[in-house]
Amino acid sequence: MKQAGYFGKILAFDLTNEKYEEIKLSDDFYRQYLGGYGLGCRILSEKMGPNVDPLSPDSIFGFFPGLLTGTVAPFSGRYMVVGKSPLTGGWGDANAGGTFGPEIKKCGYDGLVFMGKASMPVYVLINDGNIEILDAKNIWGLDIIQSEIKLKEKHGDQIKTAGIGKAGEKLSRIAGIANDKGRIAARSGLGAIMGSKNLKMVALRGKEKILFYDREKFMSLVRNYNKESKTEDAKGINKWLLQTIPNMAKLFRRFRLSTGGGSPKMLRSVYHNLGTPAGNTLSAETGDSPVKNWKGIGMIEFPFDTMSRNLSATKIHQYRIRHYGCFACPVQCGAILKIPEINMEETHMPEYETCCSFGAMLLNSDLFSIFKINDLCNREGIDTISTGATVAFALECYEKGILTKEDTDGLELTWGNSEAIIKLVNKIINREGIGNILADGAKIAAEKIGKGSEKFAMTSLGQEIAMHNPRVFNSLAFSYAYDPTPGKHTTASIDFFEIGPAELFLQGLRLPKGWKKDIALKARAQRIITGVHQVVSSVGLCMFSTLMGTYPLMELINSLTGWDITLDELITTGLRIQTIRQAFTLREGVPIAKNKLPGRIIGDPPDEKGPLKGITIDNYDEFYKLYCKEMGWNPENGYPLKETLRELNLEFVIKDLY
Repeated sequence: MKQAGYFGKILAFDLTNEKYEEIKLSDDFYRQYLGGYGLGCRILSEKMGPNVDPLSPDSIFGFFPGLLTGTVAPFSGRYMVVGKSPLTGGWGDANAGGTFGPEIKKCGYDGLVFMGKASMPVYVLINDGNIEILDAKNIWGLDIIQSEIKLKEKHGDQIKTAGIGKAGEKLSRIAGIANDKGRIAARSGLGAIMGSKNLKMVALRGKEKILFYDREKFMSLVRNYNKESKTEDAKGINKWLLQTIPNMAKLFRRFRLSTGGGSPKMLRSVYHNLGTPAGNTLSAETGDSPVKNWKGIGMIEFPFDTMSRNLSATKIHQYRIRHYGCFACPVQCGAILKIPEINMEETHMPEYETCCSFGAMLLNSDLFSIFKINDLCNREGIDTISTGATVAFALECYEKGILTKEDTDGLELTWGNSEAIIKLVNKIINREGIGNILADGAKIAAEKIGKGSEKFAMTSLGQEIAMHNPRVFNSLAFSYAYDPTPGKHTTASIDFFEIGPAELFLQGLRLPKGWKKDIALKARAQRIITGVHQVVSSVGLCMFSTLMGTYPLMELINSLTGWDITLDELITTGLRIQTIRQAFTLREGVPIAKNKLPGRIIGDPPDEKGPLKGITIDNYDEFYKLYCKEMGWNPENGYPLKETLRELNLEFVIKDLY
């Protein structure tokens, strides 16, 4: 009888020798790591030795769906790509949704791992149990959508694909891996690893079914949750109210209203009807959005009346032709657009992060340019956060005279010059001219350019910082600086998680009373949320699931697997996963504990005007030390203590660190 809930095996490819093998995993392995990057962390830590060049044949990377992925558990359509980040040199992971993650499960595997390097461009095909490594020369150089069309013409419309565009082929360290014509595992530069292995695409089609321990109970839990969470298109007065929200930006600023929060029902309605661009105007006006490479103030340099309102969710949704949602998503926050003005028949809606990184960050209020850039980046598989932040770096270098028109191949890189921005993104993707200098991100570009340009690179340990301001969500400074995958807003951050609020998400979840006013208690709360966050990622849930009300997580896991897992065990599991991510990064020599964020990120010096006037985050390093104590790590260097590693069943890590 098959083990309930998972297949107990992954598929590992040796591209150098064109071989593959199934690797069996024990039941204890799953209970300790669940799925997603939980499994990935353990496997890569053991299979890949330290100090491996992430772009060498010895490097390993993999695709890992979550424990719940492939079931119809709400919000469970996510998967993780994992590897050693070419951008930071430490642990790298990137999350994506759509339909590709569930298809890995339908092929009968809990993960796909790749090592070695093919002698020529190849793609991997798993089709109803048949596994092949095939010639990809006819799709090398094509974009993601063109490549998918070619493979579907050859292997049938039912296959699901994930792959790289030109950015990954040309080993851009800010390249990602895309599926479903526009869902992208964007961060950490993992698309470059795929390109370094001459692996263009992975194409899947399977018919395997996940075995449930108690299918009836599982489906009852799903039906009850979805019934309570049913979300429909707003109509009448509700539609008018929702469409008015993006136009209330100045009101939000004046009355210091949060861009997060609200009841689960309201949040579900906002995300379904407006998507993440609901924050485009609100965040720009309230200070959440970084402006002009983090040195500007939204209400002054990207004001609502003349600039940010041009990027409002209301304007974007004028072009929506249908909703888009990942597999098993009851909210469906995405959208497919048609934009006649620029002859774009079908494209994915740009998310908030993309709208901000190519909007407020660049003082660009040309919505059509953002549609074009979003489509281009999705097609060519490049991270819009890192790309936008790198373009902002280049624009400031141009403003300061560090880069001249001669350096930029004749482009006038002035703030808000949308035509030049589009051309520059193309150059970055194709590594042409100035684009070749910028293609590996702002930190490496600054090292090449010199001349004091380093202070304009808004990065953390090499990765460009995401589009949310820690002076609004305080603990983001801590997670931007000290998470094993730095600079990301999708890591564990108590203030960002609390948008929910956190205690509504899981039954029995309790944070220390008074944590919002006491830094030591907040560090204790951060430990708890760290555990919960890693579990959410490892079971394959979208991070937005934490905003949508009480979720029957333990009950779903137990009815799927037959376990008797508790909240305490889940949190311990999450802490194990975070600790192994930390240990991986430390063993690669990344000095996490010594990291400092650029002054602009934390308000040093503070703004003299605007909603964040006088605010500086000056205690994020102190907070990290308190957090380390709570985690059982050495607060001076971030190393997990030996006794902590033993308690978490991570004894094998001791030899790596000690």
